[in-house]
Amino acid sequence: MENFTAGMQSLATTLDKISQRSGEAISWLTLLMVTITCLVVLLRYVFDLGWIWLQESVTWMHAMVFMIGAAFTMQREDHVRVDILYRGMTLRKQAWVNLLGTLFLLFPTTLLILFSSLGYAHDSWNYREVSQEAGGLQALYILKAVIPLAATLLTLQGLSLALHSVLVLIGVTPGREATGTSQELKP
Repeated sequence: MENFTAGMQSLATTLDKISQRSGEAISWLTLLMVTITCLVVLLRYVFDLGWIWLQESVTWMHAMVFMIGAAFTMQREDHVRVDILYRGMTLRKQAWVNLLGTLFLLFPTTLLILFSSLGYAHDSWNYREVSQEAGGLQALYILKAVIPLAATLLTLQGLSLALHSVLVLIGVTPGREATGTSQELKP
């Protein structure tokens, strides 16, 4: 049993690291978004210049930050939630809520998004879809490929949350400190 639970902990930690690294990597786009937004404003109002592709790039980066960063945000427990009941629960009850929510809400949603977006992204890649705006970005298929990637990352992070919850329920681990999050669940 120890090998099994150690394997569960190892897998959960690995999945947490995937979310951590993808979130840290994509977070650099926020700096680039701010820089390009300032550049767009400067070009438009000081030099009376503007390019659709430059403005679109900010929208695309914004979409990528939210989609790819969702798993990282979930891993850190930074999503907005109304937890009137949850925060007062024991660690064990929180683990049950997390496990059941992951199994019956998160997984069906992310798997639906994943499987329904695969064909959408595949068709976009086949046609080498471009922006419908004149002068817009030419590789819309890259943005559409982020949709199944985001669903995959959220599913993997959900698996990590489920594993951590099971470990709490069987009494192997006292909480989520193995995930690297700074927040701890209440005992």
